[in-house]
Amino acid sequence: MSLRQFIATRALLKTLSAIKNSILYSWEEAARILGLDEDLYTHPLHRELDRPVRVILIGAGNRGGIYADYATKSPREMRVVGVAEPNGARRRRIAAAHGIPPERCFTDWKQVFEGGPPWADAVIIATPDRLHTAPCLRALELGYDVLLEKPAAPTEAECRQILAAAQASGRIVGVCHVLRYTPYFRELKALIDGGMIGQVISVQHMEPIEHVHMSHSYVRGHWRKSEDTTPIILAKSCHDTDILRWLVGAPAAEVHCYGNLKWFKQANAPEGSTPRCTDGCKVEPECPYSALQIYYRDRKRLYVFDLPADASKWGPLILQGLQTTDYGRCVYRMDNDQPDHLTANILFSNGVTAGFSMEAFVSYEGRRTRIMGSMGDIVGDMESFTLTSFKDGKRRSWSMKTDAHGGGDHRMVKDWVQAVGQRNPALLSSPIEVSVESHLIAYAAEKSRVNRTIETVQM
Repeated sequence: MSLRQFIATRALLKTLSAIKNSILYSWEEAARILGLDEDLYTHPLHRELDRPVRVILIGAGNRGGIYADYATKSPREMRVVGVAEPNGARRRRIAAAHGIPPERCFTDWKQVFEGGPPWADAVIIATPDRLHTAPCLRALELGYDVLLEKPAAPTEAECRQILAAAQASGRIVGVCHVLRYTPYFRELKALIDGGMIGQVISVQHMEPIEHVHMSHSYVRGHWRKSEDTTPIILAKSCHDTDILRWLVGAPAAEVHCYGNLKWFKQANAPEGSTPRCTDGCKVEPECPYSALQIYYRDRKRLYVFDLPADASKWGPLILQGLQTTDYGRCVYRMDNDQPDHLTANILFSNGVTAGFSMEAFVSYEGRRTRIMGSMGDIVGDMESFTLTSFKDGKRRSWSMKTDAHGGGDHRMVKDWVQAVGQRNPALLSSPIEVSVESHLIAYAAEKSRVNRTIETVQM
């Protein structure tokens, strides 16, 4: 789509909204009405690249696989030409999906950078959180562009180190703040910037992790100990500190945070429970965190077991995993230390205040947002929102059913690929400088929570 077509479409969108003023059309809805490819809506300056961007995937877990999958959907824009992953099953799966030869498949990220000049254009780093900094710095040193899974780094010092290296190298570094690319938040941002609710006065924002998700990732899972990975507000909620900074449109000045681990600990283990759900636990049939129910009976979140394609073989393998891995352990008898609830208050430099809440004990997922403006307010839940005008009391609604990340994953990869292919970091919604600022808010919140202080945020 040309820039002229983009402007014309925006004008038509306004006309449609005026005709049917009870509805706010999203860009994706307008694309369907006009019969256009909605991917073209990501950025008016996207264009056909001269050749695909050649990418090496470092870390082939769940997130890495999702980002790499963009190459199968848009092979004229991106090709995955190498993979580094210690898990053999995951490494072979990526190699088969993208036709990667054996000599370009590695067990360690260090092997990617051995033996001469760069053999690809960029790397996607989707390793565990504490293994982001070293491969990112090495990639920048050798001249690769980088897409870095969030959080960019586990500590403030490392995050600033990555920023300095990116600026010194002149390479393009994107951080996977995928919520910026969701139709929901893009529409909210457009309405705020268009003055539809006047000036933003305050924001209330909640991330409902959902109780099973919490038990899976932050009690039994890889992120259960903050020192081994990153604090939960960084690992899970730097998406949200980024979104708040983006919607408010001003730097954060001060942060104050409370939170603790209240429920998932030994003191709350029910009588009759056992170290593993498979050990004859007397309360397993009634427990909402039963590993047998979640993984074996309901067959949810099975990607952690690296199961074969043939589902008929899964049963015994899942049971074996529950008997030998942390995913079969009792949630009350783990070594976890991540808070299962927290609340942060943020004061921005323009006087806007934001209250952020991260909650494990809810039955649903999908962010909840309330934006209070001088001329109206917005209430939303990631799939829909309602804007109410103070002047006439009219309500306008928007809705769209999307995936867990609101449809933002591949839109984000597309922007990064276009930025790399065109050598233009301005195509990124969140370049490294902006991403670091959102991380600093999260670091300050964790300091405040631990030390019970009000922390100043300084870029």
